[in-house]
Amino acid sequence: MKLYGIPNCNTVKKAQDWLTQHGHNFEFHDFKKKGITTEKLGEWFEAFGWEKVINKNGLTFKKLTKDQQQEINSPEKVISYLLENTSAIKRPVVEVDGKAVLLGFKEDEYLEILHRR
Repeated sequence: MKLYGIPNCNTVKKAQDWLTQHGHNFEFHDFKKKGITTEKLGEWFEAFGWEKVINKNGLTFKKLTKDQQQEINSPEKVISYLLENTSAIKRPVVEVDGKAVLLGFKEDEYLEILHRR
C-alpha cells in the first residue's frame, strides 16, 4: 500500500493515523519532495476523474485569479498545472497493489474499500 500526500496536511495525517490504527502498513510518498509524474496523474485521472484530482477548494488553487482558474479546464491543462503545483493535488491518494483506490479521507470509504481486501 502506498499513500501519496504532503506531511503537513491534516487530512493526510488523519489518513495515516487511521491506516496505522487499523493495522495497515504503507509507504508514504511526499509529492512535495519526490514530485509526481504525468503517468501517475493519468492513472489517477482514470481512477477518479481529472476534475476530482485537482483540489479546487485548497489555497493553492484559490490564490489564482478567476481567469486563471477557468483556464485549467482540461485533463492536459490540469496535468500541467499539478506538475508545477503539487499542493493542488487532492490528497491523500491511496494505492493498493499499484492501483489507486482512495482519494481524500472519509473513514467510511476507507473501511469499505480497505477491509474488503
